[in-house]
Amino acid sequence: MNRAVREEAAPSVRKVGPEGGRSGAAVGSILRRSGKEDMVRLAELCFRIGELVLCLISFSVMAADKTQGWSGDSFDRYKEYRYCLSVNVIGFAYSAFQAYDLGYYMGTGKHVIRHHLRWHFNFFTDQALSYLLISASSSAATRVDDWQSNWGKDEFTVMATASIAMSFLAFVAFAASSVISGYNFCNRESI
Repeated sequence: MNRAVREEAAPSVRKVGPEGGRSGAAVGSILRRSGKEDMVRLAELCFRIGELVLCLISFSVMAADKTQGWSGDSFDRYKEYRYCLSVNVIGFAYSAFQAYDLGYYMGTGKHVIRHHLRWHFNFFTDQALSYLLISASSSAATRVDDWQSNWGKDEFTVMATASIAMSFLAFVAFAASSVISGYNFCNRESI
């Protein structure tokens, strides 16, 4: 017999339950928080995809807004329409990246760009794009109203109105995303 071998005590067993360790209430709290975080992420992804689609429709309709004939009007002759188009292109690119990043995170548990200021960037950019979209939509709507009061309604103004309506809806989606970004910013340790 080898005397160098010492007898070890039986491994200790830790009891989990109300008497010691984590209680069922704590585990339930963790599961509820995880479910709540998943719902927040899913809602954020839905709003991001909505932003993407609405901005795409808005700038596509505005870019196609050209009339033929002697009047030959086009969106690029008016700075309000160019402003609306530009902001929607920026909103489309931003929401496409954010939707990709969120989808990547939901699939892998990691963000594409991992930086400690990501929460600040998301919150600030959502707020800024919300403001820019409402500003661009309002200025373009004013141009349409001015056009219709002077020369009446035609195909050009109908397409511009459709583009502006999509831009307003994109604003609503960005505003909702900025609320979610604010929630994520305040709870960034847990998400």
